Amino acid sequence: MTNRLPLLILAGMVLGVMAGLGANISTAGNEATAKDVAGYFHLFADIFLHLVKMIIAPLVFSTLVAGIAHMNDGAALGRIGGRAIAWFIVASLLSLALGLVFVNLFEPGDGLGLTRTGGAADVPNATLNLRDFVMHIFPTSMVGAMAENSILQIVVFSLFVGVALTAIGEKARPIVALVEAIVALMLQVTSYVMRIAPLAVFGALASSVTVQGLGVLVTFGKLIGEFYVGLVALWLLLGFAGFAVLGRRMLTLAGYIREPVLIAFATASSEAAYPKMLEQLDRFGVPRRIYSFVLPLGYSFNLDGSMMYATFATLFITQAYNIDLSLGTQIVILLALMVTSKGIAAVPRASLVVVAATLGQFHLPVEGVAFILAIDHFMDMGRTATNVFGNAIATSVVAKWDGVLGELAPVGKADLGTPLHSAAS
Repeated sequence: MTNRLPLLILAGMVLGVMAGLGANISTAGNEATAKDVAGYFHLFADIFLHLVKMIIAPLVFSTLVAGIAHMNDGAALGRIGGRAIAWFIVASLLSLALGLVFVNLFEPGDGLGLTRTGGAADVPNATLNLRDFVMHIFPTSMVGAMAENSILQIVVFSLFVGVALTAIGEKARPIVALVEAIVALMLQVTSYVMRIAPLAVFGALASSVTVQGLGVLVTFGKLIGEFYVGLVALWLLLGFAGFAVLGRRMLTLAGYIREPVLIAFATASSEAAYPKMLEQLDRFGVPRRIYSFVLPLGYSFNLDGSMMYATFATLFITQAYNIDLSLGTQIVILLALMVTSKGIAAVPRASLVVVAATLGQFHLPVEGVAFILAIDHFMDMGRTATNVFGNAIATSVVAKWDGVLGELAPVGKADLGTPLHSAAS
């Protein structure tokens, strides 16, 4: 089903446009009827969004706790992990800031004029000041945080639980096993929810075309094109950052990782590129003890393309609903995106879940996620390739900082079973 999902989503797009165009023609001149028909079309998307909200809290809690619990202690591990996290934070902030600049420059959602199905039409900026935001991060009740999907509070509680499990050592084994089982369970539930995505795409597009006509499709093309312009700029910045540390070997690294990046782009799956990436990093001279730790950590915490996408999607939705956000409010939202994204990075379509969670956190129209779902796969290809590219640079940079980046291996000589650059290197 997963492999067919992009085709089913594409079919949902085509059928949604056709159904919406038919409804638009048949209800021409009758705005009230058009809105009623659009509401029924949108029912599919609303159901999907309810299910997405349902999985957010347990996903964030279980995946984040499991990830932290598996970080064994040790001076070397702490040093390598600290350097990796430092790079991840800077790269994430860079990606978010670049996305903020481009989405405000291009304004892809401007003039779309979508209407909320409920709730307030705007975000009161007075309630988003820094003090209140910081206070809201810390929960008074874990049960309440989960019930209200207060994602930042869930992240904070998960951090405490994960660190505590690491601290108590052997006694934590049964709990860690339970958390891992919950992760597997929630990933399976998520795969079930995502099977409804084609219906959600159909409903969202049919609803929009019914009211807006075919002109709404221009917005989709504009959004995709401008997003890829932003990705190109991000690639250049990441490349320059890598060059600053690796020197001319950055150009060699770009050649080595070409194949895994292309695999990631074609499949929209970081996991599909993972085995080849390990092989190429070993060939590039990164020791196994570095890439076996930093690369999986990066797959969870260093998703540069997803960061930019989350910025684009969130602010595109506010523009589409004519919600005017101050620069300060946008920055607070992006900081929230940076935190929330760390909890569910390994989840399929994680970026959509992150965007939905953040929109809900700031009382913005979550239903806007259904609107961008139709083109999510095409944007997913670019953001996934960017994630893989960024993690290859991060892993190589950490090896260089640690003074263990070895010589290039002859082509065809790398063997992950007996690594060229062993843990002793």
